[in-house]
Amino acid sequence: MAQTITDQNFEELLATGKPMLVDFWATWCGPCVGMAPVIDKLAEEYAGRVIVGKYNVDEEGDLSNTYRIMSLPTILFFKDGKKADIRLVGSQTEDKLRQAIEQLLA
Repeated sequence: MAQTITDQNFEELLATGKPMLVDFWATWCGPCVGMAPVIDKLAEEYAGRVIVGKYNVDEEGDLSNTYRIMSLPTILFFKDGKKADIRLVGSQTEDKLRQAIEQLLA
């Protein structure tokens, strides 16, 4: 199961230095809801190696503003405590997400 990421715990998770995938989503977003099982599956698959989390833009807001999230879903990746150059917008395949995670782990 993907971890819930909030404005309060984001910096703490980032400080671990572990690679991190953050799925910016909302309950009213059909593609976001459709991708939820894939995100959860990847969270289990990469448990202990990668933080896989979901950030609800309706319940939180600071990160959405900081990273200029304009469309949902948007998936950002972080490595060594910094935002990586990978930004995926819209519904993504499991393979595409796995490739991005593997790129972070390389």
